[in-house]
Amino acid sequence: MFEQTFKNIDDSLRKDEGCSSELDYAEQSSWLLFLKYLDELEINKATEAALEGKSYHFILEDSYRWNTWAAPKTADGKPNHDAITTGDDLIEFINNKLFPYLADFHQRATNANTIEYKMGEIFNGIKNKIENGYILRDVIDYIDTLRFGLQTEKHELSHLYEDKIKNMGNAGRNGGEYYTPRPLIRAMIQVIQPQVGEHIYDGACGSAGFLCETYEYLRGKPNLSTSDLDTLQTHTFYGKEKKSLAYVIGIMNMILHGIEAPNITRTNTLADNITGIQEKDRFDVILANPPFGGKERKEIQQNFPIKTGETAFLFLQHFIKSVKTGGRAAIVIKNTFLSNTDNASISLRKELLQTCNLHTILDCPSKTFQGAGVKTVVLFFEKGTQTQKIWYYQLDPGRSLGKTNPLNDDDLAEFIDLQKTFTDSAKSWTIDTTDINTESYDLSVRNPNATPESGLRSPQEILEEIATLDKETMKVLAGIGALVE
Repeated sequence: MFEQTFKNIDDSLRKDEGCSSELDYAEQSSWLLFLKYLDELEINKATEAALEGKSYHFILEDSYRWNTWAAPKTADGKPNHDAITTGDDLIEFINNKLFPYLADFHQRATNANTIEYKMGEIFNGIKNKIENGYILRDVIDYIDTLRFGLQTEKHELSHLYEDKIKNMGNAGRNGGEYYTPRPLIRAMIQVIQPQVGEHIYDGACGSAGFLCETYEYLRGKPNLSTSDLDTLQTHTFYGKEKKSLAYVIGIMNMILHGIEAPNITRTNTLADNITGIQEKDRFDVILANPPFGGKERKEIQQNFPIKTGETAFLFLQHFIKSVKTGGRAAIVIKNTFLSNTDNASISLRKELLQTCNLHTILDCPSKTFQGAGVKTVVLFFEKGTQTQKIWYYQLDPGRSLGKTNPLNDDDLAEFIDLQKTFTDSAKSWTIDTTDINTESYDLSVRNPNATPESGLRSPQEILEEIATLDKETMKVLAGIGALVE
């Protein structure tokens, strides 16, 4: 029903000189979608209040509400062309009045869990990039046709929005950091088995894919009570995100999946000293794909007992510290973490093995992530007991993955089934920690059941990884140069 509308929105944005990529299309449509959603939410709340004989105080002043500036209507509900603003006047209103007004809610909100605070965070972190007021008017008119009232409408919108995020992940630049393949996320959830009433966390939530998929998983449980549904809405899902674009997309993604006021905070997760994390700050379940390849400044590294500039390794320390005793986690990380010989990597592997039960390692094939060629693994662990045995599974879909042939749920079905009982097979095996070298703590993926041929990568795979690693090296060197400057 709404697919053509989403296509029309992107087609319009492609014509604007201020928008140049899928990332821009997603960002600009997201803030407009948010304001359209907020207006419908407020109208519904006002109607409910009236039926109960109560009054409702709108969050936004009348002149800044969607039906006033974006889509004014006549008394019979048709577009009021006499009151519609377009062209330069529309751009001037949005840039100089609307955005500053909305950004100010960051200061005025009573606490960070309110939709007012989320709105202030969104409009503090982004700007309107649409330069042509007539193109902006077309986009607004398309968005005004969307409806958020019925669950079926939200369901369709959420799928279309997920497609938009997926396109960002395939768009190059840094798009891959916003999208983790949903079949992989669903497999991680199946292994972790989150329950209603548990607190679920992603400290590098990006587009909130882990939180949205876990909500869908729990929402599908049979016989949920009204109390259960309220718990899922307000006291279950928690996220942190540093970047403004990912933040607004994550908020909008959760809203479209059915979470009215997502508990996502815009902050640098790594800026907090992990020695200050107390039991009340910890979570039952952590699911995450932290960014890798980045380098953190010295002052950030001081927040962690194991000093390293590698962003993903700092996040892993944060997650180990943030999961409750008895809690579970599934974390995506580069496969080189298993074998790196630097002191930080060795110390972190030792920490993981001695403070957690690292029971499963899923080895993912090349091109699992369309925006990144680096191979990854998923670490599954429980907090509180030392690791005794590790079960490995080497995922092999039997084909080369790519944009037109991505990972699917069927590819992971055997992994999910065998993992339940840690069954050994041609693709899976178990090692005892007494066989691990206590100097290197090397956890490399070495399938004892693989034939010599099956254990070798193709020349093309090797060349692709070399090219990806070269790009990462250049990124790191550029970052070092920036710090020196």
